[in-house]
Amino acid sequence: MKNIRNFSIIAHIDHGKSTLSDRLIQTADIIADRDFHDQLLDTMDIERERGITIKSQTVRLPYKAKDGKTYFLNLIDTPGHVDFSYEVSRALKSCEGALLLVDASQGVEAQTLANLYLALENDLEIIPVINKIDLPSADIERVKGQIEEDLGLDPETALMVSAKEGIGIDAILERVVDQLPPPVGDPDAPLKALIFDSHYDPFRGTVVHIRIFDGTLRPGDTIAFMSNKAVYKVEEVGIFQLVRIPQKVLAAGEVGYIIAGIKTVSDTSIGDTITLKNRRCDRPLSGFKETKPVVFSSIYPVASDEYQDLAAAIEKLKLNDASLIYEKDTSAALGFGFRCGFLGLLHLEVVQERLEREYDLSLILTAPSVRYELQLTDGETLIVDNPALYPDPMEIAMAREPFIKASIMVPEKYMGAVMKLCMERRGIQKTYGYLTSDRLEMVFELPLAEVVYDFYDKLKSVTQGYGSFDYEVIEYRETDLAKLDILINGERVDALSQLVHRERAVERARTACDKLKEEIPRQMFKVAIQGAIGGKIISRSTVSAFRKDVTAKCYGGDITRKRKLLEKQKKGKKRMKMVGQVEIPQSAFLSVLKADKD
Repeated sequence: MKNIRNFSIIAHIDHGKSTLSDRLIQTADIIADRDFHDQLLDTMDIERERGITIKSQTVRLPYKAKDGKTYFLNLIDTPGHVDFSYEVSRALKSCEGALLLVDASQGVEAQTLANLYLALENDLEIIPVINKIDLPSADIERVKGQIEEDLGLDPETALMVSAKEGIGIDAILERVVDQLPPPVGDPDAPLKALIFDSHYDPFRGTVVHIRIFDGTLRPGDTIAFMSNKAVYKVEEVGIFQLVRIPQKVLAAGEVGYIIAGIKTVSDTSIGDTITLKNRRCDRPLSGFKETKPVVFSSIYPVASDEYQDLAAAIEKLKLNDASLIYEKDTSAALGFGFRCGFLGLLHLEVVQERLEREYDLSLILTAPSVRYELQLTDGETLIVDNPALYPDPMEIAMAREPFIKASIMVPEKYMGAVMKLCMERRGIQKTYGYLTSDRLEMVFELPLAEVVYDFYDKLKSVTQGYGSFDYEVIEYRETDLAKLDILINGERVDALSQLVHRERAVERARTACDKLKEEIPRQMFKVAIQGAIGGKIISRSTVSAFRKDVTAKCYGGDITRKRKLLEKQKKGKKRMKMVGQVEIPQSAFLSVLKADKD
């Protein structure tokens, strides 16, 4: 155990975490140069394109230090987005230390702070690293000041690195060996292992990523999961070195994987504790919680005959993504589909892109919604995330919506713009404080429903890209909720219904009606597009009709001749409107989704 070091790299998005991982892997020489490519630990196309880590990876790096000994460094990579903060916390629980990466040009940002707090909660040793020192815009002294003032770390201990150019990589490895403590644990005690991730192998079933705190694990052992009491027989144990390398035994302090014939990823819960069936540990590791979706949307295929393909695709995707939940859903306008729950907006976008790319599907998503708590007049509590299930307003005594605590870090000159944006979104300012002379942290409490739509895009716009944002869900609070229906030619379109705050209903309805007016093709009769709450119409747009010039043959004579022809045409249009059907193109549904993003 003295020669093992378990560590992670934590950083804000785009501060160079994946590039640094690549350099550490190259230095450890566990991959041939011809097989190497950038973002080696990011296995999905979408991760490489967007420059984000969605699925964390683990790799063991052998390193011969200056003292002549060979050390085994377990790098446990973490996702970089706020949606996956629980996975980050479990990965950090598996480590003894962390490299805190700060961009030399951007400085300390919101997720740098949030991830530091997560690391400190788990009592990790922190090594500050200033990356991208080769950039012309790098301001090392300013960043050192931020590390001291914002993070409370000693800036003189910060390592100067350029992961892109390979500068300072050996110094990082030496510091990991010298400064980070080796793992502690008793190999002879009952088995206690933490699940910090898992992925699906089509031939072997679920591969569970574990960190062993006490005891040993061998193939043939019978293990038990402490959260769901499931029992399995271990087929294989091993370590990760970009590929799986089987081992005869995994002992306390080590990071590796187990294969035990587990059918789906959802049978394993991240943060759960594994022990032996016949020699159990006294209590599970702390911090375990069920991951709960916070954003909900319905997914429908564009062509209704692709429903079976969509069902098969979601089932396969669920094998790799335990946090995705779904159930069957149906809509009068869009046919059969699925109601899905996601960890956040990024998770929603990732699932949509993976379904479209990997399974070649064309999809429509309904407007994202959050989960509301409704207290009914008979005392019952109802949880609603789908507008179609919203009860009669007369039966509702009170509605509650989830609130978040948002931490926003911005340069001082954007303070007014950020404050205005948050107040427009029904935000409550709690505190703000100067981190340096020209940067401040602002803390707001905001309804999650207002953040789900376009908050992040708007924040980046009003701060010209300098604002950074991190949040956590805190509690449910009372709200004035209303169901906004969209009527086209007098008929309600269920797929366009939304649950909104009553104050924002008129604005949201107006935007939706205007967008639909642009997308719905003209008919031979006028088409009314209306936004309504219950029986009250709150907005309207009209698609004007095609109209034949029936008065063209009238030249001269009395005006009543023309009027007679126009009245005759008007009656015909009215009759046509009563029997006319309006076909809504798929682009119309998509335009309402994007209404808030423009």
